[in-house]
This record gives sequence, structure tokens and C-alpha cells, in this order.
Amino acid sequence: MAIIVDDDTRLVVQGLTGSEGRFHGLRNRSYGTNLVAGVTPGKGGQDVEGVPIYHTVADAVSEQGANTAMVFVPAAFAADAVYEAVDAGVGTVICVTEGVPAHDMLRIHTYLHGRGVTLIGPNCPGVLSPGKANVGIMPAEIFTAGNIGLISRSGTLTYQIGHELSQMGLGNSTIVGIGGDPIVGSSFIDVLAKFQADPETEYVVMVGEIGGDEEEKAAAFIEAEVTKPVVAYIAGFTAPPGKTMGHAGAIISGSSGTAEGKKAALEAKGIRVARTPTETAEIVAEIARR
Repeated sequence: MAIIVDDDTRLVVQGLTGSEGRFHGLRNRSYGTNLVAGVTPGKGGQDVEGVPIYHTVADAVSEQGANTAMVFVPAAFAADAVYEAVDAGVGTVICVTEGVPAHDMLRIHTYLHGRGVTLIGPNCPGVLSPGKANVGIMPAEIFTAGNIGLISRSGTLTYQIGHELSQMGLGNSTIVGIGGDPIVGSSFIDVLAKFQADPETEYVVMVGEIGGDEEEKAAAFIEAEVTKPVVAYIAGFTAPPGKTMGHAGAIISGSSGTAEGKKAALEAKGIRVARTPTETAEIVAEIARR
């Protein structure tokens, strides 16, 4: 098994006719993801290297059985793309788009409540289940299949840790980049719950960063609900207060959201916290080989 994307994924890319959507959508297909359709209003009837383009997601669901949507449209239209995918009956929406306004995400959160839809992102690298499906922009070739679940707010740190695990002869069940914005569709807790329920995931790595309190909330959830070993890494130990560090959500406000504070909260719940990506991989390898 895997979580969120797998062999049963039937992908529709919203924005497949654009340069970025085309590049990454076809790259996902080359990896083995079942890319069944693209959607660009006004371009229905066209195709992108054999992938049919539809006017609406509803058409892609009806004609091709699409069950997962990847949003690759400009930030101003991304929220509408998410609503369209949800209304069409898609169960998983992965929004790669960066710069989606926070108030749009607040409205989406309210809209999705109780609908049973998994939203990953925005401003995220996507989801990869090695050997099964890649939906997003992850360099899938550096990961290998295995039993370690990986959740991260950072894309590039995800790649580094996953690659180091591969070099150690270890692999991942699924890698989930939840996104670095203050408001995202799925939290650490949401993904941790999925990994806890996945029989193929035996260990979990959680990659957090400065800003907000999601890691602290995750620490309490892990203590109460997660029986599998969890190793954490927090990026930003040397970050100056009050300065945004790459991600919209990565900003320390006063004494809140510091890397040291998050590390202390996690360690208080018995979770080992590394100070570098390499140390993270080493700790996981140590636990997995016991």
C-alpha cells in the first residue's frame, strides 16, 4: 500500500497545456503515473502528447475516470480550480501553485469540511509513492520504495533526506510535501494519521520548519495516536526573528515558532529531533536497523 497516490491513481492535470503543467505532467507520466487527462477551459478536444484535453474536470471524470487532480494554474485562479475538482467528484487534489491568497485557503478549508476530500498544498512539491505514482514536481528518480513515510513543509529538504535514505539502502512508502504556506489543505496531523493506518509504513520522518505551531500540535498527536517510531527535523535553528525565510509560513513572531521551541516540544513527547538533514537520515537508519 501507500497513501494519497498509488497504482490506482488516475490523474487529471488542470493546466496541462501550460509550459509548467505540461513539463511536470508528462514527467509524472514518464515515471508511471496514470495521466488520463488535462483540463484547460476553451481547449477541449486538443491533446498533449496523446493526453486528451477537456474543458472541465467534470468531463475528465466522466470520460476518463479521473480521481486525482493536480492544480498547475496561476495563483489567482487556483482556488477556483480546487473548487472545480472537488465539485467534479475528485477525491484527491494536489495544488502545486505558489502564492494562493490566505483568505482563499480559509474559504476552501470551510468548503472541504465533511466532504472527504484530501487536499495537499498549495505551494507544495506534491506526493510520491516510489514505484507507484508521482503527482507533483518531486525528482522521483532519487527515491526508492521502502517502509519509511516522509512528511515535510519543505520540498528541497525532503529531496535531500529521501536521497540520503536511499544511499543508506532504505526507502520510502510515500513522500508528502504538505506545503510551506501558513494555511494548507492537509496538516502534519492529517498525514500522520494516514501513515499510522498504512500497513506498509513502519517509520515516519517529519520535516518541519520555523513559524506557526503545527509541529507542536503534531507532537501531542504523535504521543496520543501514533504507535510507529517518528523522527523529526526542524529547519531554521539559525533563522533571525521576524524575517520570512523562503516560505510564507516560515517566520518567527516574538518567541513563538522557533526551531528550539519546536525541538523542545517534540522531545518532551519522546520524539527524537535531528539538527541536520544528514543526522535525520542517520537516526532513521539506526532505528530501522535495530
